[in-house]
Amino acid sequence: MTTTAFSLLEIDSRGIAWLTLKRPDVHNAFDDSLIGEINAHLTQVRNAAERGEVRAMVLGSDGKSFSAGADLGWMKRMVEYDVDSNLADSRELSRLMHQLDTLPCPTLCRVQGAAFGGAVGLAACCDIVIASEKAKFCLSEVRIGLSPAVISPYVQRALGERQMRRYALTAEVMDAATAEKLGLVHHLVDADPEHRALNMAVNTILDTLLGTSPQASFATKALLADVARAPDSDATRELTCQVISKLRVSAEGQEGLGSFFEKRRPAWAPSTNTERNS
Repeated sequence: MTTTAFSLLEIDSRGIAWLTLKRPDVHNAFDDSLIGEINAHLTQVRNAAERGEVRAMVLGSDGKSFSAGADLGWMKRMVEYDVDSNLADSRELSRLMHQLDTLPCPTLCRVQGAAFGGAVGLAACCDIVIASEKAKFCLSEVRIGLSPAVISPYVQRALGERQMRRYALTAEVMDAATAEKLGLVHHLVDADPEHRALNMAVNTILDTLLGTSPQASFATKALLADVARAPDSDATRELTCQVISKLRVSAEGQEGLGSFFEKRRPAWAPSTNTERNS
């Protein structure tokens, strides 16, 4: 467990990393301090995943809101910043988004309430987004003379260019159903005060992920990023052949094929489903 001022990182016995924003009094808004904490946590998760100690990560938060985006106090301080100081801040946020987007392990985003501004970027950078029907999403930056610049590559990838143009330029609020329809959210659940349905849905996906080959999961995530960049290039086609060929002869590939033909559970799969109720 790594506890910092505004966030918490826990890695459980199954190899699930739980990264939780803990500023409910300000709706989990982030400032330079929280961005620094999250960057440090993500580096820790990446290193643990590369050592085989983390299978997946869940990004969530405490309180009513997922995250209100930028902290008002931080924004007031930024008014006095010069261009170089603003660049330094923006680059740290950019590093956060890139780190989250490129973690080697699968990532889930648990959204229980409002996700505004940069928080939409957090969701877009995760592989799977599970949200309460009470969740709301908004690219609110243009309302105050700013732009969703740093998060735009990730949110546009999730929404598509046409929808991104609408919501980035109007700052309209997307309800959860709209976010699901547009592809930002993968799965909606009923709202309840204790978030039981949301927690159950997250744990169901985690159980499913734990039944997959860790090596194949990581390799597939990396491959899909390359395919997205150049889907029909000679290099990509060769890469796809290299990936599947190496997986077939690997220890996990052999174990997976063997367990399939022998009708048994593969070595990496848990024997029973385990839920986390916190």
